[in-house]
Amino acid sequence: MLETLDAAAIRRWCAGALEALRRHQGEIDDLNVYPVPDGDTGTNLVLTMTAAHRAIVDADQQPEGEPSEGDGAEETSPHERVLRVMARGALLSARGNSGVIVAQILKALADALAGVDQVRGRELAGALRAATEAAYAAVASPVEGTMLTVVNAAATAAEQLDSDDLSAVARAAAAAAAEALARTPHQLPALARAGVVDAGGRGLCLLLDALVETISGEPAGAREASPAVSVGVARDAEARPPVPLYGYEVQFLLDAAPSAVEQVRATLSRLGDSLVIAGVGEGDPPTWRVHVHVDDVGAALEAAVEAGRPHRISVTRLADQPTGGGACGFPTRATVVVAPGAGLARVFAAEGATVVRGNPSIRELLDAIRSTGARQVVVLPNDPDTQMVARAATREAASLGVQVRVIPTRSPVQALAALAVRDAARSFEDDVIAMAEAAGACRYGEICYASRAALTIAGPCHPGSVLALVEGEVYVVGTGLLETACELLDRMLGGGGELVTLLTGAEAPPTLADALRAHLVDRWPFVEVQVYDGGQPYYPLLVGVE
Repeated sequence: MLETLDAAAIRRWCAGALEALRRHQGEIDDLNVYPVPDGDTGTNLVLTMTAAHRAIVDADQQPEGEPSEGDGAEETSPHERVLRVMARGALLSARGNSGVIVAQILKALADALAGVDQVRGRELAGALRAATEAAYAAVASPVEGTMLTVVNAAATAAEQLDSDDLSAVARAAAAAAAEALARTPHQLPALARAGVVDAGGRGLCLLLDALVETISGEPAGAREASPAVSVGVARDAEARPPVPLYGYEVQFLLDAAPSAVEQVRATLSRLGDSLVIAGVGEGDPPTWRVHVHVDDVGAALEAAVEAGRPHRISVTRLADQPTGGGACGFPTRATVVVAPGAGLARVFAAEGATVVRGNPSIRELLDAIRSTGARQVVVLPNDPDTQMVARAATREAASLGVQVRVIPTRSPVQALAALAVRDAARSFEDDVIAMAEAAGACRYGEICYASRAALTIAGPCHPGSVLALVEGEVYVVGTGLLETACELLDRMLGGGGELVTLLTGAEAPPTLADALRAHLVDRWPFVEVQVYDGGQPYYPLLVGVE
C-alpha cells in the first residue's frame, strides 16, 4: 500500500485506467439516453486516455534532460512532470465532452500538485476539489446528474475525511463517486426514462477505481463489463485549404529527424509556397505535418522520401477549390466543418470549407484550423458532443494568433444553412453573427432505428423501431422508414417553413429521397426541396427546415 502518490504510481494509474476503460468500453457506449446506436462516450474516453498513456510512454523514452511535450518551465517534481505530460496528451487528443472534461480534470490535478513534495491524503483531496472546479468551468452550462456531479461527490467525500491516509482518501472518493453515479437517473429525466446511469460518470468512476487499485494494490469493486457492442472509430482529419497560386496542394505526415526536416523545408521552399511544417511531437523519429502548394508534386514527394517516411499523403488540385484572398496564397478567413459522412464531406468541400471527418480530437481540429493558414476561422462542429472539443481547440489556436469562433451547430443541416449566408464583404464578427442566426433558424430532425427497448417521450420503442427526432427529442415511434419520415416532415412543416433540406444516410434505401420529394410536392407544394447524399452513419435521414 502506497503512502504517497509518486511518478511511478501515476504511470501505473494511467495504464490501469486505460485498461479498465477498454474493458468497459462497450458498456459505457451503450449508456445512451435514447436507444440510438451512436453512443460513443466509452470510445471517446478510451481514445483520450490512450493518447495520455502514449504521451507518458513517449516522454519516458526520450533522453534524460531533453524536454518533452507538456513539460512546464516551473516543474519541480517527477510526479508533476508525469501528470503534466499525461494531461497534455489527453487534452490534444480529447474527443467528445467526456474526453475534454477528463483532460481538464487531469490538468487541474497537475496544477494542484505542482510543487507538492509528497502527495498524501489531504493533498489528493485538495487536487480533487481543484479538478471539480476545472470540470465545472469547462462546461458552458453545467448540468447535475452528469460526470460533474460524480467528480464533485468524490472531492467532497475526500475533503470530509480530512486525513493524510492516501488509500483511505482514494477509497472514500471512489465510493462517493459510485453512489453519486447511482443517483444520476434521479437527477436527469432522460436517464430515468432510458433506465441508465450517466455514461461519462461511469467512466470517471472507473478512473477513480483504478486509482484506488494503484494505491492499495486491491480492486475497488468495479462492476464486470457488459458484452461488447460495436464502437465507432475516429477518422483522420482532412484539410482542404483554398487559394490556387500553384497547381497542387500537397499534405502529408513525415516521420523524420529534425535535421532531415530542415532539408525538406529548404527544398519545398524552392518548389512552392504556403509551406507549413509543424511538429506533432510524437514518435521516434518525430512525426511532422507538412503542407505546401507546388506545381511539381513528384519533386515534393521525392524530397519527403529522401528525408524519412511520408504517409497519409493528400494531393488536391487547387483549381478545383474556391479562391480567396490572403498573403502567401492563404485566405484571410476560413471555415472548418466536421462531416460525419463521405457525401457530407464532398458537399462541405464544394462550399469551400476545410473538412474534418468523423469524431475529431482537439489536435485534429487544431491541425485543420492551422492548415487553412487563415487568421480568422469559423468552426461548425455539427454535433453536441463535438462542441466542447471545438471550444478547446479554439483556446489552443488563440496561442497561435488565430482568431476562431465556434458556431454551435448540432446538425449538418444547420452548417449548410450557415455556409449559405457567408459574406466576405462583412466584418468577421458580423459574418459570424449572420451565420449563427442562419444556423439557429434551421430546425433539424433525424430518422434512426432503435437499438434496444426503452421508454421515450413519444412512448415505448423496441429494437428496430423507427424513431423520428426533432431537436434531439423523440417525436414519433414508427415501424416503417418512409411512413415515419413523412410524418416527421409533416410535423416540422406544420410550424412553417420555406426550404427543406434532406440528407440521406449510408443505410438509406435508394428510393427514399424520391419518395420523400414526391410526398412534399403533394402535401407542401410551395416548399423548396434540396436533396444531398450525405452518407452519414446511424441516421438514414437528416432533415432541415428553414
